[in-house]
Amino acid sequence: MKDKYLTVTALTKYIKRKIDLDQHLQNIWLKGEISNFKHHSRGHMYLTMKDEYSRIQSVMFAGNNRRLKFTPENGMKVFIRGNISVYEANGQYQLYINEMEPDGVGALYLAYEQLKNKLRAMGYFDMEHKKAIPLFPERIGVITSPTGAAVRDIITTIKRRYPVTEVIVLPVFVQGPNAALSISRAIEHANKTGEFDTLIVGRGGGSIEELWSFNEEIVATAIYHSKIPVISAVGHETDNTISDFVADLRAPTPTGAAEIAVPSQSELKNQIIQNKERLTRQMKRLIENNKSELSYLRSSYAFRYPEELLKQKEQELDQYIENFHRNMQLQVKDKAGAFQAAFHRLNLQHPEQQIVQAGKMLTDLKLKQQHNMQQILSEHHSRIGHLIDKLSLINPLDILKRGYALPYHKENKIIKSVRNVNEQDLITVKLNDGDLDCKVITIKENMNDRSK
Repeated sequence: MKDKYLTVTALTKYIKRKIDLDQHLQNIWLKGEISNFKHHSRGHMYLTMKDEYSRIQSVMFAGNNRRLKFTPENGMKVFIRGNISVYEANGQYQLYINEMEPDGVGALYLAYEQLKNKLRAMGYFDMEHKKAIPLFPERIGVITSPTGAAVRDIITTIKRRYPVTEVIVLPVFVQGPNAALSISRAIEHANKTGEFDTLIVGRGGGSIEELWSFNEEIVATAIYHSKIPVISAVGHETDNTISDFVADLRAPTPTGAAEIAVPSQSELKNQIIQNKERLTRQMKRLIENNKSELSYLRSSYAFRYPEELLKQKEQELDQYIENFHRNMQLQVKDKAGAFQAAFHRLNLQHPEQQIVQAGKMLTDLKLKQQHNMQQILSEHHSRIGHLIDKLSLINPLDILKRGYALPYHKENKIIKSVRNVNEQDLITVKLNDGDLDCKVITIKENMNDRSK
């Protein structure tokens, strides 16, 4: 009974074999939208193909996707060719993509736009990185196919316009899988030699596939890092490549690049003739002006009467000398007065003079101090005498001189009232000339005072 049951692996393998043998599921063409796109570090691309109602897991291995001219993105509508099979690890059927094309726009055009946006963001197209093309180059390197019509047009045009310039052809592939690498290496080689003033990189016209090597990032990078100015000359005037945007100057055609790279000898000759004529006219004008000035000088008073002019100048010189001496005497007198004033101020600042002045000042200060001290002492003596007089008025001893007496208890306390003593108390009566020890016999109190 158990022999009737299959394993999951066996069932999965059976289904996979059935699908792999179904011709309708091999080499199919599918249209859909990309979602859940992931570019693995190993190069494989994992994504989901979907439409309005369904979706299918898909994978495009690195061996197939390295030929893509564009980078897939989420939301992009594409046409794909591939096979349906089963991924045995999870039993899920999925689409194995062999080819992919954008829906509605060519892959090459999409890749062109993507690379252009990328390089623009990196600053490859900025004008600040553009180098000036030499006006009179001595050696030009032409990087193109040695057998195409473009190289003949460039060489012929340069030799006709400016034959003194040496033209060196650096042969490269201009189309095919190895063209981009060939062109970039030629640019790097030209920079290493240091023998060239200008580089012309290009080819004749063709389709976008034939011109595609000039849209490769490796070529754009080589042009950007070139220390030699680069003129891009790819295809016709209507053709635009990434190399045109990165190059220091873009020419509409290879022949146009040759015309830009060198001046025209006929134009130079005409310019020389015009400069010669202009210089001749200026020289004639200068000579005429100098002749007029010389004629004026010859007819001047100095040339006709030199002796009279000399006498006049001698007289003016005498006047200048007299004025000079007079001014010098005035200045010497002013300086002497200023010197005397300074000398007088210096004497006043002499140490001996200052000591004398300080001595006088010290004597005056001493006299002033003595006067102030006497005045202060006199004021203090007067104030003390006045205070003594005030104290004398309230001094009890002076009262005693007028016949009054002061009674004291034995504790030396003044008796101010009859209520402070008792009969038979011993008291002391202080008189002006001595003391009396007394005994209280009788106490008589004033009745008026009691009522108070």
